Amino acid sequence: MRYIRRTLCVLLTAILANSVPLWDLLHGMFPFWLVLLPAFLAVNILPCPQTAPTGRIRRLAEGCELLRLFTAASALTVCVQLLWLRRVLAGGWDRSALLPLLADAAAVILPLGLLFWNGMIRVYLTSVQLGLKHRVLAAVCGWIPLVNIWYLLKIIRIAGDEVEFETEKWELDAVRAESEICKTRYPLLLVHGVFFRDFRYLNYWGRVPMELKRNGAAVYYGQQQSAASVEDSGQELAARIRQIVEETGCEKVNIIAHSKGGLDSRAAIAHCGMGIHVATLTTINTPHRGCIFAEYLLGKVPEGVRQKVAGAYNAALRRLGDPAPDFLAAVTDLTESACLKRNETTPDDPGVVYESVMSYCKKASHGKFPLNMTYPIVRHFDGLNDGLVSVESAKWGTHFTLLAPEGKRGISHGDMIDLNRENIPGFDVREFYVGLAADLKRRGY
Repeated sequence: MRYIRRTLCVLLTAILANSVPLWDLLHGMFPFWLVLLPAFLAVNILPCPQTAPTGRIRRLAEGCELLRLFTAASALTVCVQLLWLRRVLAGGWDRSALLPLLADAAAVILPLGLLFWNGMIRVYLTSVQLGLKHRVLAAVCGWIPLVNIWYLLKIIRIAGDEVEFETEKWELDAVRAESEICKTRYPLLLVHGVFFRDFRYLNYWGRVPMELKRNGAAVYYGQQQSAASVEDSGQELAARIRQIVEETGCEKVNIIAHSKGGLDSRAAIAHCGMGIHVATLTTINTPHRGCIFAEYLLGKVPEGVRQKVAGAYNAALRRLGDPAPDFLAAVTDLTESACLKRNETTPDDPGVVYESVMSYCKKASHGKFPLNMTYPIVRHFDGLNDGLVSVESAKWGTHFTLLAPEGKRGISHGDMIDLNRENIPGFDVREFYVGLAADLKRRGY
């Protein structure tokens, strides 16, 4: 049914775009385009049935459909226009041919242009997977003949894949909604890494928290400062855990911590007495043994430059809500020597289950900027890494999971928190966390 509807819409658009030659061929019959115009406008308003799970996905699906209709109708129009132009110019060029040609140009541009811009604007405003790169390249390639057609087809493919993927994700959640596979005994506490905060409208964890909640999870956030020493952040986390326990009566929490957040969480457990309130700690790409490259950089950067960068960062984050940010303390605590020394005085609590997860990239191009720039540096000093943290540094606890990339794409430090909201072939980050929470539930946590 969808293909029949699409074919009819293509024919409708092509007829309107070729109204001048068709009018000429029909020798003055009733202007049929007056009858078809309302139908064409209806296609632009509602190009496909409203079956998408959300308003954003529906708008994106409509944009894809309009661009598909534009592509097919344009190809058909080119064929008709070439035949008509040959007929007009058969007797040679004269002034009388100018008016029909101008009228024909207007008849072609208006319907096809409306179809194109209507679809492109919807796609640009609603697609997540296009990102900034494809939006900019599409605008540039739009001025290059033939290349613009190729890139338009690429845009349609990317947006279409996004519609299909997100729709399947919602359908999966709908099927398993009643089972609440992520409804763990203890709530999940998501702890962010360094240089980020738990902003309300700019979630550090991307689409992950919403996916967990849709599957029954109770989700809370660490809310520690963006940059501080591990000990200071640990104290902030301890206060946050007490607050959650007091407000909910949950007794304990399951911590899922990314990057430096894993070190902060270990400090809260070992040094702030939070072992009685933590059931499990799962660290994600955490540098438990530090970063050699960070130590090297700190040693090479002049003291004056370090202080200037730290001062600018601390001033900016105070304006964003951090009470006492400390850039240098945070960076120093990520060095190899600082982490190894801290490990000696930060024992694991026997009442807490410690587990760790790590991912990696095979080459620099596997990560998004700026991780593609740091990857070769980290590789030189630390070995196989995710753009910031090495695989060996991330191993901790009774169980270690290494996520190997599939195909052409690695899994970077940012990918593990859905930083770019990218659907990576071979790795569904949202489903990974659903599986992690489901496993905690299965084991009684």
